[in-house]
Amino acid sequence: MIHITDSVIKTGDDCVSIGDETKEVHIHNVTCGPGHGISVGSLGGYASEKDVQGIYVTNCTFIGTQNGVRVKTWPSAPAQLTVSDLHFEDLIMDNVSSPVIIDQEYCPHNLCKKDRPSSIKITNVSIKNVRGTTNSAEAVTLICSGLKPCENVEVGDIDLTYNGNQGPITTRCSNVKPKFVGKQNPPVCATTAKSA
Repeated sequence: MIHITDSVIKTGDDCVSIGDETKEVHIHNVTCGPGHGISVGSLGGYASEKDVQGIYVTNCTFIGTQNGVRVKTWPSAPAQLTVSDLHFEDLIMDNVSSPVIIDQEYCPHNLCKKDRPSSIKITNVSIKNVRGTTNSAEAVTLICSGLKPCENVEVGDIDLTYNGNQGPITTRCSNVKPKFVGKQNPPVCATTAKSA
């Protein structure tokens, strides 16, 4: 078990980057920014990659970061692993570009093919009590694999305000049907998900 606690991280990349074969990482009371946020991945680039399980990001603050919390997997990837038991809870976003992202079409600089969806399974995800401000109109992005859709995703008590002028605040989702608890501002996956 790894604990990262009571820290201030300022960097030009991810404040914390979690790679494959990682289990039981607890990130608590960390302030991130500037930086790219706290990321799981990228995953899927190599066939030998192993499962990721038990990642807890709790009571953290993101200040002016490119992302808040992010999970990123490559499409058309040779790896077949499972990412499970992710907990993103009690988070404050202060002028963050993309507060919450699951991106299973991650392909930086066109370094991969997109002819097949990601073969990585994401399951048992908790996104709860995320509040603050975003400078991007798209506050929550949950883009899961068409081959292995995300399962058992719970979203609760989201309260994010867009401080820009590029239209209303939105969310974008595919291949996921979250379970809702509490309030959602903005409504997350409003056209695809069922409320609990």
